[in-house]
Amino acid sequence: MSTPLVFTFVGADKPGLVQELSRTVAEHGGNWLESRMSELAGQFAGIVQVEVPLARAAALRAALLALSAHNLSVVVAQSQGEKVPSGVRHLRLTLVGNDRPGIVREVSQALAARHISVREMDTRITSAAMSGEPLFEAAASIEVPSTLDLDELHGQLDSISDALTIHIDLEEMPA
Repeated sequence: MSTPLVFTFVGADKPGLVQELSRTVAEHGGNWLESRMSELAGQFAGIVQVEVPLARAAALRAALLALSAHNLSVVVAQSQGEKVPSGVRHLRLTLVGNDRPGIVREVSQALAARHISVREMDTRITSAAMSGEPLFEAAASIEVPSTLDLDELHGQLDSISDALTIHIDLEEMPA
């Protein structure tokens, strides 16, 4: 019998970091299932889901945590398994606008107030084509309760869009 584990890590970006993590997982009979990793400001960070034999899960957890001796911060969580949500709609939210503090806070606050779950979100800073000004871009997959009034959500996002001078799109994702 196997059990899923999810761990996050962050450390100074250097060659061999992923190799060290994957070696540790493999040494404990684990199978690397899914991950998201990125270099940000000289740090390499990620979140990884692995599956490991139940009898070896504690040893893998300890081995991953021991990587802190190599200046790597690791947090390990026992996965609760995939929850299949019912009564939700899957939408894609995209946003672009001049960069400024508070964009993520305002949008995420509006989503949380409506019990909307962010399943995945990517953000980045780019340069505007003509002016070179910094642009903030975000793309998120969200789960919206089926009972939520989408017109009201659009209205709230339009208000945020107007107040922050950004453009927000919301569209249905294919099932």
